[in-house]
Amino acid sequence: MQESFGAYIPFVEHLGFEMVFFDDGQSELRFTPEPEHLNSFNVTHGGAVMTLLDVTLATAARSVDKAMGVVTIEMKTSFMRPAKTSEGQHLVAKGLLLHRTKTMAFTDGKVYDAEGHLCAHATGTFKYVKRT
Repeated sequence: MQESFGAYIPFVEHLGFEMVFFDDGQSELRFTPEPEHLNSFNVTHGGAVMTLLDVTLATAARSVDKAMGVVTIEMKTSFMRPAKTSEGQHLVAKGLLLHRTKTMAFTDGKVYDAEGHLCAHATGTFKYVKRT
């Protein structure tokens, strides 16, 4: 069970995301894509990249109040280049909390390949919810 995210998230565990840190409005995650995470062009599937961004944005939002949960209200993603990795290499995702109200978080995130090239960018809005 993966507790480094502050909550057990089965889908995140299935994908193998690794939390580097989330604190003070920032987050960083790593993802080492496996063959089943690739598309027909042999690069990381856009859906996997978007999921990585969603989790990165959400953890940036939660980093200022880790007892709260968040749900995604909206997310916009732009892909700049294929997210290529070789065996054992990982993608790095960095998230930033841009603004927070009592109930909402506005975030920004980026995914970089193993060579440090920007592959994807996203912005997202999240609603804070109490955990039950």
